[in-house]
Amino acid sequence: MPPVDPESLASSLRRLATGPEHDVTAAIDEAVRACAALFSVSGGGLMIVDENSTLHYVAASDERGHVLEKAQSATGTGPCVEAFVRDEVVVANDLRSDPRWPEVTPVLTREGVLAVLGCPLRLGGVPVGTLDVYRNEPHTWDESERTALIRYSEVIEAMLSTALNAQRAGELAGQLQYALDYRVVIERAVGYLMAQHRVDSVTAFNVLRSTARDQRRKVADVAQELLDTGTITRR
Repeated sequence: MPPVDPESLASSLRRLATGPEHDVTAAIDEAVRACAALFSVSGGGLMIVDENSTLHYVAASDERGHVLEKAQSATGTGPCVEAFVRDEVVVANDLRSDPRWPEVTPVLTREGVLAVLGCPLRLGGVPVGTLDVYRNEPHTWDESERTALIRYSEVIEAMLSTALNAQRAGELAGQLQYALDYRVVIERAVGYLMAQHRVDSVTAFNVLRSTARDQRRKVADVAQELLDTGTITRR
């Protein structure tokens, strides 16, 4: 694949940024479809984190993109989950030989998702979701593609920020606001677990998430308890 053309990217960003503001979901759907076409990839998708710190499907360009997001949401693992937790672009050039996500990789490769590029979405510097593109064949993502996806994510971030400030985000509003309000507490708890148990950030994050799910509590409440007491109550 040739490098993403900066002029095509700029044109797409301008069109989306000046599109109708009254329908946030439709604007996001259009942005995801445009992203897949612009990058000349097989498809793409967008996820937003909920109050349980689980990434949930919001939009996808096609059915495989939907599977990519649903599978990661169900398992709490995968390149997009890692992009969100680590707050950085995550690259998978060939999932068939990538050992990082054994729980979800068989599902994705069976569906023909072989190469993934995931980018965090941020509001006010706080990660609230991910934007991703995928290919149905192995692909080495180059620096121009990574940079372009970051730039593209910025227009979606602007759309979400505008909608949230104007209270037009509907069901997304609560998810976005929760992520903004409690991300610092969750990050501190993740850091605490990393230091105490010598695990990576994704493992620590999933400890909080699975504990909250098992106890039917919010992740932020579990995180705050850990910071206050140095332990998590087993119920």
